[in-house]
Amino acid sequence: MNCTGQQQPSEAYRTRRSLWFAISLVAAGLAACGRPSPADSSGPDGTTTANPATARGADTATVTGPPRAGKNADSTFGALPSGDRGIAARHPGDRGIGMDPEVIFADDFESYSSGAGLSAHWDAVYHNASITTDSSIVFAGQRSLEFVSPKQSAELNNSVGRTLRDEQDVLFMRYYSRFDTTFDVTGSSHNGGGISAHYFVGGNATPGVPANGTNKFLVEYESWREDRTEPNPGNLNVYVYHPEQRSEWGDHFFPDGRVLPNGNIPGNFGPEFVARRNRMPELGRWYAYEVMVAANTPGIRDGRIALWLDGELIADFSNLRMRNVATLRIDRVSLSLHIGTNTTGQTRKWYDNVVVARSYIGPMFGR
Repeated sequence: MNCTGQQQPSEAYRTRRSLWFAISLVAAGLAACGRPSPADSSGPDGTTTANPATARGADTATVTGPPRAGKNADSTFGALPSGDRGIAARHPGDRGIGMDPEVIFADDFESYSSGAGLSAHWDAVYHNASITTDSSIVFAGQRSLEFVSPKQSAELNNSVGRTLRDEQDVLFMRYYSRFDTTFDVTGSSHNGGGISAHYFVGGNATPGVPANGTNKFLVEYESWREDRTEPNPGNLNVYVYHPEQRSEWGDHFFPDGRVLPNGNIPGNFGPEFVARRNRMPELGRWYAYEVMVAANTPGIRDGRIALWLDGELIADFSNLRMRNVATLRIDRVSLSLHIGTNTTGQTRKWYDNVVVARSYIGPMFGR
């Protein structure tokens, strides 16, 4: 116990200090070597693009999407959609989805001949990011994004990030992803999709700096395996930097309502919170992941985070305070395979058919 009477973070949480410090160094180093800074001049939400099928022109500042969550989430926010009742249902096989007026950004990775081309649409590309054409791996089309993490004890951040031209209050991100069957990681790992507000400053991450309501917030949909007694890759959850975080390194929210660290203290998700069973994806299988972040109205606990797996709503966290000021808005999305230590052996993770939008997207409707 520490002087506040709370449990000390576990060893896995303490490893986040060096992990997130490493991110800052990596980002800073890449910027010094000429890595493109956040830009709006090209890519699917810019004015020009090499692949019109995944572009929609300049996005706008108009914010739509569902109404806010309040103390009575279902009555004031409305039941969240699921299944094929989203944007993807209007675009079979995701064809033309980037042109939908609700879509801000879309990438099916078909326009790249190699990982070197990713910087055309993603303004941050870190480490082992490549494009695979292996038909036994690719989800749809001919290409998918591949991250490789070699066997090593050192931390490694493989990721791509996209800064939004117009900041948002409500954002949905859907992507397909698959773990390699070799994935065998415990503790610190960020291995999914992220939505954040001002967490990156000048291209650099801000690890270990708690969110205070005015500086930033971060939400990452990922799997977390706390120790080797748990199966791989661990239960799905969201890793969150928010003003009420329990650790300087962020918290984990699980579908059943548990929050880490200090898992004996219930999460403050309001009286309408519905605890759902925790879910664990299978290795070697593609899934459609979708995450929604709705920033709260300053002064009101009406923020919300929701998670879908293959179109099924698996977690819904309401009654959240993400910010104290209206100027703190969502400005970035990302995909990653970020591992604190990977001593078992080389592993990979793949991504495909990413869509970022102002309303529910849903799984790909046909192919």
